[in-house]
Amino acid sequence: MTTNLEIARTVQPKPVAEIAQRLGLGPEDWTPYGRHAAKLALEGIERRRSNPQGKLILVSAITPTPLGEGKTTTTVGLTQGLARIGARAACTLRQPSLGPVFGIKGGGAGGGYSQVVPMELLNLHLTGDLHAVGAAHNLASAFLDNHLHHGNALGIDAGSVSWPRVVDMNDRALRKTVIGLGGKANLPAREEEWWITTASEVMAILALAEDLRDLRARLGRVVVASKKCGGAVSLEDLHVAGAMTALLRDALQPNLMQTVEGCPAFIHAGPFANIAHGCSSVIADRAALALADYVCTEAGFGMDMGGEKFFDIKCRQSGLRPAAAVIVATVRALKMHGGVGKIVAGKPLDPALVAENVDAVRKGAENLAKQIENARRFGVPVVVAINAFPTDTPAEYEAVREAALAAGAEDAVASRHFAEGGKGAEELARIVKAVVDRGDARAQLLYADDAPLKAKIESIATRIYGAEGVDFAPDATRKLYEFEQAGFGRLAVCMAKTQYSISHDARLKGRPSDFLLPVKDARLLAGAGFVTVLAGDMTLMPGLPSQPAGAAIDIDERGEIVGLY
Repeated sequence: MTTNLEIARTVQPKPVAEIAQRLGLGPEDWTPYGRHAAKLALEGIERRRSNPQGKLILVSAITPTPLGEGKTTTTVGLTQGLARIGARAACTLRQPSLGPVFGIKGGGAGGGYSQVVPMELLNLHLTGDLHAVGAAHNLASAFLDNHLHHGNALGIDAGSVSWPRVVDMNDRALRKTVIGLGGKANLPAREEEWWITTASEVMAILALAEDLRDLRARLGRVVVASKKCGGAVSLEDLHVAGAMTALLRDALQPNLMQTVEGCPAFIHAGPFANIAHGCSSVIADRAALALADYVCTEAGFGMDMGGEKFFDIKCRQSGLRPAAAVIVATVRALKMHGGVGKIVAGKPLDPALVAENVDAVRKGAENLAKQIENARRFGVPVVVAINAFPTDTPAEYEAVREAALAAGAEDAVASRHFAEGGKGAEELARIVKAVVDRGDARAQLLYADDAPLKAKIESIATRIYGAEGVDFAPDATRKLYEFEQAGFGRLAVCMAKTQYSISHDARLKGRPSDFLLPVKDARLLAGAGFVTVLAGDMTLMPGLPSQPAGAAIDIDERGEIVGLY
C-alpha cells in the first residue's frame, strides 16, 4: 500500500511565490521559508481586512476512533473539490504537534491525495512556531522561579503557583516533578507540573490574538499564582510579558503552504481540542477570508469537542461566523459506535469493521445524529461527509444518509478525496457550496457571557453532551467561585475531557445518556479568555504508546526522511 509520504513525494509543489501571487499577495506581504512555505506579514493581512470577506466552512466530526475520522483530509479534499468546480478556495489548518507525530496518531498533514505538502516540513518543525511558544512559556516559568529565589518581593504563595512548564512531546515522566533540588543555589524547591506545548495558555493566546498588540496585552493578563495576602500575580507583574511577545513576534505570522493540488493552505497555531480549544488561529482565518471566497477550517475531534469550542470560544472572541458545518463520519466508526468490533491504533483492523453490517451502522448513527443536533444548535446548516473506504458498501452509505437526513442534515454524501483528491470531493463540494450560497446560517452561541461559570458548564454538559447534570468536586466549586469573585466570571468555558465519547467516559460509545458529568478541577486562563474545566480523568501531558510511531522514523541512505505517516 502506498503511504501518505510516498504519495506526497509524487507531487512537485509549486514555488510558494506562485501560491502567494495567485492570492494577490505582493513581495512585501510574505517572507519565504525555503521554496515551499512562507510567513505572511501581519501588515499585509491588516491591509486586506477591508476586502470582501469569503464564506467560512467549519469541518468537524462524529466522535472519532483512535484512528481519527479524517477531518484534516476532508478539509483539504473539500478545498480541492471546491477549486475543481471553479470556486476560489483555501483551507486553514493547525500545525501538527510533535507529540502525536512520534506517538500514536502520526502526522497532521491530511492523507492520500488530500494533504498539505511538503509533508515532512509541515509535520517536523515547519517554521518553528511551536518551539517559540514553548520558549516563551518556559521563559515565564524561569522568571517566576527566579522571582521566588531572589526574595519574592511580590509575596507570592509558592503553593498557589498554577503555571506549569511545557514541552512539545508526549512525556508522561514529566507530568509531576520536583524542581529546585541540588542545594541552596537552586532553591526554592517545589512541585512542578508539565503540560504538552499545545495545551499551553500561550498557544491558546497565539490562536486567539487579533494582532501583536492584542498578543502583548493578553500575555500581560495571564495569571500564574496568588499572593499570600490575596490577589492575583500576572505575567505583567513579573515583567516578562514583553520579552515573551518578542519571542512570539514572528510566530504570530501565519504560515502559507499548499495542498497536493496547489490550493492555498494557511497553517497556524496548534491547540488540541480535548485539552484546549482545538482551532486554527483567528489571524489565519481572517487572512484566508480576505484572499479567498470559500475557506474550509477544521475544529479538532468531534462536534461536541472542537466544534463547541469553535463557537463558544473562537467565534465569541473574534466575531467570526461560519456559513455551514461539515461533519465527517466513517462507516467503520459508526459500526464501532453500534457495538461492533474494536479499533486499536497500531494494530490490524478488526475484520468485523470491514464486513457489511447495515444494522450496526444504523445503531452507531445515533452518535452522528447527536453531533448533527449539536451543530444545528449553533444555528448553522449541516452537511455530512462520509469519508469513504474501499470496504464500505452502498447499503451502508444509504443507512448513513437516512440517519443524517432524519437528524436534520441537508445531505450526506460519500466522498473519495483520499483516493482521488479534489475529483473525489466534487459532489461534496457542490452540495456544500449550494448550502453556503443560500446564506441562511444564523450562527449563535450556546450561553451568554454573563451566565455564571457553573451554568455555562451545565449548559455544555446537558445540551451538548446529553448529561443529566454535573457533579462538581468541592475543589472545582471553590475555584469557580474564586474566579468569579476575582472578576473572571464572564470568561468562556473550555472543557477538557476524553475525545472518544460524547460523555467523559471513553467506554461509553454511541449516544450516551443517564450520566452525570464529573468536574474535578478548573484552571484560569485569563489571557486566553477562558476557564479550562477538567471533566473525568484527563491529563494535560500525554504519554507514548508501547510502540511509538517515532520508532519507524529515520533517514535513508540519500538523507531523506522515511517512516513518517
